[in-house]
Amino acid sequence: MKMYEVIIIGGGPAAITISKDLKRKKDVAIIRPEDHSMIYCAMPYAIEGILDLDKTFKKDEIVTEMGTTLIRDYVTHVDFDKQIVTTNQGGLYQYEELIIATGAEPILPPIEGNQLEGVMTFKTEKDLKKVIETVETGLNEAVVVGAGAIGIELAQALNYKGVKTYLVDMFQTILPNMMDEDMIEQAQKKLEASGIELYLNHKVTKLEGEGHVEKVLFENGNTISFSSKPLVVFAVGMKPSIDFLKDSPLYMGKTGIMIDEYMHTNIKNVYAVGDCCEYVSAITGGIILGKLATNAVPMGRLLAKNMLGEKRRYAGFYNGAATKVVDYFVGGTGLTENSAKICGYDYAIGRAKMTTAFPIMPFSKDIEVKLIVDKKSKKLIGGQVISGEPVTDKVDQITMAIQYGITIDQLAQISYASQPYQSFFPANNLLAHASENILSQL
Repeated sequence: MKMYEVIIIGGGPAAITISKDLKRKKDVAIIRPEDHSMIYCAMPYAIEGILDLDKTFKKDEIVTEMGTTLIRDYVTHVDFDKQIVTTNQGGLYQYEELIIATGAEPILPPIEGNQLEGVMTFKTEKDLKKVIETVETGLNEAVVVGAGAIGIELAQALNYKGVKTYLVDMFQTILPNMMDEDMIEQAQKKLEASGIELYLNHKVTKLEGEGHVEKVLFENGNTISFSSKPLVVFAVGMKPSIDFLKDSPLYMGKTGIMIDEYMHTNIKNVYAVGDCCEYVSAITGGIILGKLATNAVPMGRLLAKNMLGEKRRYAGFYNGAATKVVDYFVGGTGLTENSAKICGYDYAIGRAKMTTAFPIMPFSKDIEVKLIVDKKSKKLIGGQVISGEPVTDKVDQITMAIQYGITIDQLAQISYASQPYQSFFPANNLLAHASENILSQL
């Protein structure tokens, strides 16, 4: 039986980050069942043909060159008393410290017909290869269920490849967890104009067919019928990959492993990071859904630093995210207006619309921001951005303001730079203007 100082179960972004930060300072092993660690957010672009398939694979050398041992196998059992991990191939590995970083897997709703040919989820290398192969061999029709970022990106890739694509969601707008209706309306219209047929306010209740899907049935009585064998891809959410731990003494919440602010579980020398954990909102303190690499990586880095003697604290999840909808770049962070209502906030809204360069520059694009502020504390609790150019920098700025408790008074006085190629006129700044817009209401 091999002994390691640290064993990490899972080989995704959190595990890779920990391996890098512990670089040769501890004897580390990663146990990963997949052939490759995937760049999940790049998968739709491999379907579209922007990237070669192998560009979505992370090289094993990322971890092995850090001195980490890579074991390709499934973990079937953990004996927390004896500190022994058992794998599918009969491997026994003892640890001093154990990190669970198994991530999350897509949910396939338990509806009638979900086992028919062509019904799938979208997360793994196998899924990606199946979609590419099906498209290349003449796929004519596809339904993508779920209009979050993954669903939208996949639908656009299929549409680009000439596949008649239907995008379905229970909510009345696309990206309901990221963008409010007033901020996503123009992008949604552009998505529909691109050829994707939207079925919003539609809940799938049944799939019918002989062998393969021939009809999708909705709760409201509408249907989609097919003249050929379609793909029906569910992108409706994720669940933590922790089934192998279900009978263990590990404390579990409804959405994952329960951890404290230092990534500790209830078991000594056992930690959990990333999408297998139950996330807590740094804004409300409540449980929040959100399975993102941009959360897993900071959690992994924090744990690694603490294992080397630091005492960093994880404040919670802010939910910053972004995607691309046809010609629009969109992103949001913190609470949407709808979620602020649900959480009972008395809030104010501020808006600003400018351009990404001096308006006189021929290549300037529109950019619009919406800020959401708690009236009582005057602190930001959310924000959204839409533009003809990338918006992640603006999303990150808003997240930073939320994270560090910057008030709307302070944000209105932000000191900023200006240059014709890179910003609006010196006379104003997007976030400062939106902040002034809120102050005028208070």
